[in-house]
Amino acid sequence: MNYPVILHIETSTNVCSVALSEGLNCLFSKSNDEGMNHAALLSVYIAEALGILKTTTKKLNAVAVSSGPGSYTGLRIGVSTAKGLCYGLDIPLISVNTLQVLAAPAIKSAKQGEKMLFCPMIDARRMEVYTAFFNAGNEMIREVSADIITPDSYVELLANQPVYFLGNGAEKCKFTLTHPNARFIDGLVPLAENMIPIAERAYTEKQFVDVAYFEPFYLKEFQATTPKKKS
Repeated sequence: MNYPVILHIETSTNVCSVALSEGLNCLFSKSNDEGMNHAALLSVYIAEALGILKTTTKKLNAVAVSSGPGSYTGLRIGVSTAKGLCYGLDIPLISVNTLQVLAAPAIKSAKQGEKMLFCPMIDARRMEVYTAFFNAGNEMIREVSADIITPDSYVELLANQPVYFLGNGAEKCKFTLTHPNARFIDGLVPLAENMIPIAERAYTEKQFVDVAYFEPFYLKEFQATTPKKKS
C-alpha cells in the first residue's frame, strides 16, 4: 500500500516547525522556539525535509499548513511558502486548524473512555484568548472564537466534565478559571509533527483547499466577546 508523503508547516506562533511524514510515520521533524525567525528558518527546514526524499524514489504528495488562528506574520510566511510549493509541484494543499494541532498531544495522552474536553488557547491582549473546544476524539465541538475570560466563562461545559486548558493563552487564565473541573496543562505549543494524523486523514478524504484563494485565520480577524451570564 502506498501511503501519502506530506510536508507539514506550522508557523502560527513564535515556534517555527516543519515535519515530513509517510502515512502516520514521521520521517523528519525540526522546530525552533527562540522567536519570530520564521523567514530565516522555514526554507532551511523544508530543504532538510525534502532532502530525505532525494535518497528515495518517493515524491511529495501534498503540503499541510497550519491555518490559524495565529500570528499574522507567522501565518503569512507559512501559507505563502506552502502555496508556492503546491503551485510548483502541482500538488494539493491541506489546511489544519492551529488549535486542533495544539490540542493533539494532550488528547493523545488522555485515558480512553474518560469524559473530558480540551480547550487550547492562543494568547491575545489583556484577558482575550482565541480558542475552541475538542472532545477526546479531537473533534471540534465548539467553533473557533475570540473570548474575554471571566470567572463565568465556560461554566456550562465545566459543570458536566473536566476541561483541560492548554497553550500560551491558558497560563493567564489560571487565576480566573477556578471551577473544580478546570485543569491546566503547561508547556504545549503547536508543532508540525502533531499535524500528521490530522493531515493524513484529510488527504485520504480528499479534503483540500483552493491554493489560489486560501487565506488563514489571522488573529486580527476576530472580535472578542464577553460570555453572557446566565440569568
